[in-house]
Amino acid sequence: MAKSSTLNLPVLDAELLDAVSNGKHHDPHSVLGVHPIVGGWVIRALRPLASSVVAKVGKTEVPLTHSFNGIFEGAVAGKSVPNYTIHATYPDGEWVGDDPYHHAPTVGELDLHLIHEGRHEELWKALGANLKGDGTAFAVWAPNAQAVRVVGDFNGWNGVTHAMRVMGSSGVWELFVPGIGAGTKYKFEILTKAGTWITKIDPMAKFAETPPQTASVVATSSYKWKDKTWLTARAKRDALASPMSIYELHVGSWRQGLTYRTMADELIPYVKELGFTHVEFMPIMEHPYAPSWGYQVTGYFAPTSRFGGPDDLRYLIDQLHQNGIGVILDWVPAHFPKDEWALGRFDGEPLYEHADPRRGEHPDWGTFIFDFGRTEVRNFLVANALYWIEEFHIDGLRVDAVASMLYLDYSREGDDWVPNVNGGRENLDAIAFMQEANATAYRRNPGVMMIAEESTSWGGVSAPTDGGGLGYGFKWNMGWMNDSLRYIEKDPMYRSHHHGELTFSMLYAYDEKFILPISHDEVVHGKGSLLAKMPGDRWQQLANVRAYLAFMWSHPGKQLLFMGSEFGQQSEWNQEHGLEWGILDQKPHLGLQSLVRELNRNYLENPAMWEQDHVQAGFQWIDGGNSQQNLLSFIRYDKKGNPIACVINFAGTPHYDFRLGLPRDGAWDEILNTDSEVFGGSDVGNLGRVETEGEGSHGQPFAATIQVPPLGAVWFRPAQTSKAR
Repeated sequence: MAKSSTLNLPVLDAELLDAVSNGKHHDPHSVLGVHPIVGGWVIRALRPLASSVVAKVGKTEVPLTHSFNGIFEGAVAGKSVPNYTIHATYPDGEWVGDDPYHHAPTVGELDLHLIHEGRHEELWKALGANLKGDGTAFAVWAPNAQAVRVVGDFNGWNGVTHAMRVMGSSGVWELFVPGIGAGTKYKFEILTKAGTWITKIDPMAKFAETPPQTASVVATSSYKWKDKTWLTARAKRDALASPMSIYELHVGSWRQGLTYRTMADELIPYVKELGFTHVEFMPIMEHPYAPSWGYQVTGYFAPTSRFGGPDDLRYLIDQLHQNGIGVILDWVPAHFPKDEWALGRFDGEPLYEHADPRRGEHPDWGTFIFDFGRTEVRNFLVANALYWIEEFHIDGLRVDAVASMLYLDYSREGDDWVPNVNGGRENLDAIAFMQEANATAYRRNPGVMMIAEESTSWGGVSAPTDGGGLGYGFKWNMGWMNDSLRYIEKDPMYRSHHHGELTFSMLYAYDEKFILPISHDEVVHGKGSLLAKMPGDRWQQLANVRAYLAFMWSHPGKQLLFMGSEFGQQSEWNQEHGLEWGILDQKPHLGLQSLVRELNRNYLENPAMWEQDHVQAGFQWIDGGNSQQNLLSFIRYDKKGNPIACVINFAGTPHYDFRLGLPRDGAWDEILNTDSEVFGGSDVGNLGRVETEGEGSHGQPFAATIQVPPLGAVWFRPAQTSKAR
């Protein structure tokens, strides 16, 4: 062993040493680690309860002397900074390892600058837990903290020896911990302004323990993507002029007991067989309370561990892409839960949430509302959107509860809200955040979709940001959903008085870029399943569903259908029980499922049904005012002018020998009949084809006599042998 150095060691203030030795100092690196002295270097290590400590510098052993409350120090001569390991002896054994405190900061000046400006678009690479070399770099934003420590299974959940340093005035704390890697469980201990220690998860954690456990978990990805063909095509795709038929599902209850990987084996063949172009997953970010369905998020960057790890989710998405199926993910930037170990009052003070409860707390949901005006919070959310798109190849984000972000008085009464600087009710900070998130997502990832679930008449939701719009690519058409469901729930004998509820949507159909949603929200909380909403006996209920879906698929706008509705689930959805797959043993329900397959097949084969969803040239009424017969008839056109004529009868009786105006002469093929016996209907129809004859009708130059089934829909397309003129 080398002789004790004769180099003089500086004497440090006892108060400083006390703070460092107890893990309470804001800059432990200023004391611990290696520091220059006259003629060499001083090495200090914090090893509480050790009986002896040695620093090994190459082959040289430098004994460290105990100086204060677990701090050991010694000196080594030399001009270059020594690289060393610590060897500490305890009554029950020896600890050997690299010293966290002789490593340079892992968060760079550019990172700090971008974080301060709120412009770090890859924030997840700077903050959180990131594997680097032979260890993990931890970094967390906690500007109100007096001290921050990393605790985990690697240090017995005692953070004294792993205190972090604050990086100037940025509020970012960092520490590199050698020797720990993927799978390590950890949290942050934070000393608040009030002088109390609180323990919090990592807001940027990429993985977490399975609830009810709450620790963050160090994660890295080794996944090799194979969806380049899909992504290349996506970047060139015009979503507005492309088919989009979305199947919405809840991962945990579509079929219970599946993992991300086993779901790929079962979901993909099912979705392909039914012909949907996209799946939309309800939120899969980590959340503590399963009945929230993922809408109260605690781990914004962590896929829920209930179904596997992050790479397992990547596998599911990759497999969907390789099979030609797009993936949309629900995203919840509007609010977050108040669990004491999560984001709320993160460093002891309001941080992610607005400090004023009139802006920072949601009265309906018992949650916190993000402080959209704070640059670091806005950066957190924008980067989170990019994270899912870029790290998980998500094709679109459906943004939940947009209306709650837009209005300062949302769900508030009287004076329980604060006007904006102009005296209005608009949340200007939230508007700016959404505009930034949308513009940034589209700039960095051509071909992706940002979709707003927005329930009011706010103008310009899907208008470009450079013209003052919110910049979403699509908006859920909640008006169509509410009106059409209110109509369809009525007995056919009363529907004639409510005909306008079916046609009103066409008065604003081109104000936004719409998706027609029959989502999970419509089949829970006592609302009943889609089937249960329908009047009449079971045959009539199923017929109503078939006619309604045909109306939905033919109406301008893309469409979304929640799982179970495609085969007539009888009870409303319950995430604890899963779907009623056994009902498919009954032919009428199997018939409904077959109809959905046929709807999607016809939809995909006929650009008239989707190519001009968002321009008026794509739609023409034949007769929208036939309230007495509960009948709607209209034409959809593709860009070449090819028509599809759609007739939907919401009356309980058929209409025989109905004169239908048509734009072309000749034969028209009946490409869909929801009343076909194959689908469980009564088989009223047109034997597959009709011919125009006689004078025109409904303002169209030609007409055909057709049979319209009860509670049914028929679609017609000019036969290929038909002569247009």
